Amino acid sequence: MNVDVLAIAAHPDDVEQTCGGTLIKMAEMGYRTGTLDLTAGDMGTRGSPEQRVAESDVAGKHMLLKWRGNLHFPDARLENTLAARMTLAVKIRELKPRVVILPYWEARHPDHYRAGEIGFEACFLAGLRKLDEYSEPHRPFKILYASVYAEVRPSFIVDISAQFERRMTALLSYTSQYGETIDGGALFPNEQEIRDRLGAVARFYGNLIGVKYGEPFVVKEAMQIEDIVSMGSRSI
Repeated sequence: MNVDVLAIAAHPDDVEQTCGGTLIKMAEMGYRTGTLDLTAGDMGTRGSPEQRVAESDVAGKHMLLKWRGNLHFPDARLENTLAARMTLAVKIRELKPRVVILPYWEARHPDHYRAGEIGFEACFLAGLRKLDEYSEPHRPFKILYASVYAEVRPSFIVDISAQFERRMTALLSYTSQYGETIDGGALFPNEQEIRDRLGAVARFYGNLIGVKYGEPFVVKEAMQIEDIVSMGSRSI
């Protein structure tokens, strides 16, 4: 299975929070989308690895993904090792994405920024002809960083107004994490609070481009614009 857009994240439900609306929008536009979770979240307070992977499959259907996988790397112990980079690079060669979405390179959770490091280096390695004799080289054309939880100015924002509710349905498919339960109750907000928080964040970014809901991204390179007359977002 080849995909056009591949989101790589540390844990099940990370993608749903950071770029799920964008993945849904791309799928609705006819692109093949996929998600690769590096861990099964086995160190989480709630749920088992088996539960979280099963929930991720349900969430993936809501996000209209063509493919979803999990590498089952150790949760809360992600390391940017040669083995991790090679494993991910081979998977990228198999899936051949044109666009890869990674977590922003600074984060509170070490797994998140490690996922970004591993992902970037794996994308580079995937393009080396001699990396692996059993697969063809492939290097993604564009790498985007999902920056919704980073205090940085986005390079661009995707309008997900029409996709927001579907994104929330996908996220709330993780009933082990967001359902009503006693385990970790003091640490986990209830469903309404989750909706309010994520809605407020998406409204903030949407407001920056004059729409209801938005998802922000950062790119490291300059962006090319062919038609300055048709550019989106008003200046004044």
